[in-house]
Amino acid sequence: MTERRHDVRVRRVYDEPRVEDGTRVLVDRVWPRGLAKERAGLDEWAKDAAPSTELRKWYGHEPERYSEFRRRYQDELADPEHRAAVRHLRDLAAKGPLTLLTATKSVERSQAPVLAELIKRGAGGAG
Repeated sequence: MTERRHDVRVRRVYDEPRVEDGTRVLVDRVWPRGLAKERAGLDEWAKDAAPSTELRKWYGHEPERYSEFRRRYQDELADPEHRAAVRHLRDLAAKGPLTLLTATKSVERSQAPVLAELIKRGAGGAG
């Protein structure tokens, strides 16, 4: 039996929804500025999967802090509240394409790719 690789993508929540997005989940703790809920085209808002307010504020999207942000966020993802949220996202990904959305301008230096990696890895990490 071969393990199916999850199709998990990351995009900005401000981008127009696409059919191939599959299930669209916002993974920010704070609602995106200036975005109407109807326009977001979300299936869910997974606040519990987002970094803590403290970590988010410490990081401040400063590129030189990204490596440390990743490490600290992965530590947070190991706590029970985050683990349940990650499990739920894995369940969604098992059913079809999953797109993790963030309002961050620099998606590649946000929590979304960290979360996507963890979901794709399956049982390891915060599982």
